[in-house]
Amino acid sequence: MLVVGLTGGIATGKSTVSHLLRRLGCAVIDADQIARRVVDPNKPAWKTIRKQFGNTILLPDGSIDREKLGTIVFNDSAKRQLLNSCTHTPIFRELLWQLLVNFIKGEHLVILDVPLLYESGKLVHLTHRIVVVACSPEVQLQRLMQRNGLTKDEAIKRVNAQMPLDEKRRRATHVIENDQSIEDTRRQVEELHRELCDSWMYIIVRFLIALFIAFLIIAIISSFS
Repeated sequence: MLVVGLTGGIATGKSTVSHLLRRLGCAVIDADQIARRVVDPNKPAWKTIRKQFGNTILLPDGSIDREKLGTIVFNDSAKRQLLNSCTHTPIFRELLWQLLVNFIKGEHLVILDVPLLYESGKLVHLTHRIVVVACSPEVQLQRLMQRNGLTKDEAIKRVNAQMPLDEKRRRATHVIENDQSIEDTRRQVEELHRELCDSWMYIIVRFLIALFIAFLIIAIISSFS
């Protein structure tokens, strides 16, 4: 199984690329969706967040007001780190579980869609390739302001809260430049998909894992003999 990390900067168009890859038949594990599920009311992460941030960040139905909490953490790096400490472990566990499920299903190519892939640190080591979706700073700010209804200063704070996009570009194995039309982005994604599907890495990885499992089974059997 070839695990491909997909990341980018806020409002660079990563979700569009993820959608296009899904339409091409790729299995996609969406960290944003997982992050929403792990903070559902009365789950452990929800209880920790409520304890740390208080009831003021809750909506009437008990769910977390993501806009209010986002405003708090994007204006305070210490609180942003506190929020991450509440959610990273359950998110990481669910990501590992979904990777295992896709491996058992025999998926050739799995996209690990993680906005803060580099910032998270340990998730990088789960990937064989990393795709960064990028655009110019001007386009990024414009998209973010329009999408979230932010002022320019608010948008800049949110962009600066992440690793610089140029640094992500430098670390990537593939870069999708998403400044132009959707047709241009689709062309780049289709080229990337063809290249990834031609890779034999997944066969090597599956062989090594199967070999490890075989040795593990032999060791367990031997311990009972």
